[in-house]
Amino acid sequence: MMFWAGAFTLFELARYDSSVAMGNQNLICLPHLAQLGIGGIENGVITEPYGCTVIAVLHLIFSGVLGAGGILHSTRYDGDLGNYPEGSRPKKFDFEWDDPDKLTFILGHHLIFLGLANIQFVEWAQYHGIWDTALGATRTVSYNLDLGMIWNHQADFLQINSLEDVMGGHAFLAFFQIIGGAFHIITKQFGEYTEFKGKGLLSAEAVLSYSLAGVGYCALVAAFWSSTNTTVYSTEFFGDVLQLKFDFAPYFVDTDASLATGAHTARAWLANVHFYLGFFFIQGHLWHALRAMGFDFRRVGKAFDNMENAKITNG
Repeated sequence: MMFWAGAFTLFELARYDSSVAMGNQNLICLPHLAQLGIGGIENGVITEPYGCTVIAVLHLIFSGVLGAGGILHSTRYDGDLGNYPEGSRPKKFDFEWDDPDKLTFILGHHLIFLGLANIQFVEWAQYHGIWDTALGATRTVSYNLDLGMIWNHQADFLQINSLEDVMGGHAFLAFFQIIGGAFHIITKQFGEYTEFKGKGLLSAEAVLSYSLAGVGYCALVAAFWSSTNTTVYSTEFFGDVLQLKFDFAPYFVDTDASLATGAHTARAWLANVHFYLGFFFIQGHLWHALRAMGFDFRRVGKAFDNMENAKITNG
């Protein structure tokens, strides 16, 4: 993923045309960098591509580091963490799928890293600045940690129109995730682990189904948010808002009449790809959740075969 991000950013830089609106150039990575205030943006145009180049190259370098780390761990270290000495750091992360205490311990670390990523985003906006489409320039943004605002935006967050509110939501998430991460790390299962609490249900397939559900939900939210919100997804970089239509399946269409036939804005690509990926992730969640619960999909094929055989026999 990091290699793709770095390589594709360089590819987009090579074909970027400053005389054409960024949102109409079928770009994905550059609009996101521009939204973060990277590239010396003036009137929606990248004037200093050096910053984008540095970020792309760093992604390529770090992708190599991660790849080398993967090779190192797969060739030089024991693949079974249970073989490490008691008290060692690798041993702490050894687990069985039906071990809720270890799973929640690992979940806690994930939550803390997500919280730190939110803090990084909030601090970037506060000290470097991000693009403000209402102002038409990059500006610093301080977070609005109004809990009433955050609570009220649970239902209408797609219509949010204040960067301060966006940063406030991320600051709240950072606090919530870090506290939640610490809670999951230091706590253990309360009482006996029974079937009522899920004993016998946790498995690799069950955890995969939960992950697919979470990613699918986020993808669907991102699809609807990116299709209409111009505060986070500025028209300068992503094009005009989209219209939701229904045919064989729901899809988002461009509303910019000046687009050439067959051309699409970055917003259209972003929203539709997120929507369909989210849809299929949810289907994957249902598939793996049913398998984790013991459902054998081969029985469906056998049932249809039996129905066909019954028709032939009766005929």
